[in-house]
Amino acid sequence: MAFRGLENAQFGISMFPTDYSIQPAQMAQAVEERGFDSLFFPEHTHIPTNRATPFPGGGDLAQEYWHAHDPFVALSVAAAVTEKIQVGTGVCLIIERDPITTAKVIASLDVVSNGRAIIGIGAGWNREEMENHGADYKNRWPIVREKVQAMRSIWTHDEAEYHGDYVDFDPIWCWPKPVQEKGPPIWIGAQSPYTIERVADYADGWMPIGGMSPEQLDELRQRCDEKGRNIEDITLALFGAMPDAEVIKRRIAEGFDVAIFNAPSAPADQVFPVLDHYAEVVRQIRA
Repeated sequence: MAFRGLENAQFGISMFPTDYSIQPAQMAQAVEERGFDSLFFPEHTHIPTNRATPFPGGGDLAQEYWHAHDPFVALSVAAAVTEKIQVGTGVCLIIERDPITTAKVIASLDVVSNGRAIIGIGAGWNREEMENHGADYKNRWPIVREKVQAMRSIWTHDEAEYHGDYVDFDPIWCWPKPVQEKGPPIWIGAQSPYTIERVADYADGWMPIGGMSPEQLDELRQRCDEKGRNIEDITLALFGAMPDAEVIKRRIAEGFDVAIFNAPSAPADQVFPVLDHYAEVVRQIRA
């Protein structure tokens, strides 16, 4: 449910889990022990060495992008050693994945976590990475939409089928079904001029990096109205939130429901002080 207000705002952590950073299980336990509500892991299967596609953030690309664990393996481990926190992808590159296999993986995560999965999705930015998977870069967002719709069909029907321009299959049996009704919430992690239309069309949430403008919120409300949806049913998650209590309070007043802080991909002795700092910021906000 969106627009929780300050008293009910939630706070999460995002980190690249890698072969050189704190283990996912230890990270998940630390996040839950400090009172956070969620933990998000991103996804990159690999990074092509030609580096033809420039990094949108500018500068050199950090090695965590090609050292990251598979997010669903890492999140399953995180779910196994926790009881309360939600476990999510931030984001899963659906464009690079088979929808039937991914529907099963996500449903399995939701079952083993007892309904705590959140699926942040994106179409990605690295053209060569996508094309290594046989993905059509030009049509990546229409493909993502169909894959999401196909997964929801699998999650909600005993005999699921889907017939689109890019995804097509006749009736299938596929279990387990997710614990959460209609499947885990799908949050779009993107910020292009077309994102708002996509969120209103088929997403359960929006997780823009750095925030949104009042005009964008008004546009989202308008788009939801046009599609017969209530904007209060869409979760607004601030990804890459600034760890400043007053800034976060303003963001929540603007309409954000969740603030997600970035933690470094580093050993435990470097991560724990960062988590402690974020926990203190959250304490100030909740006070």
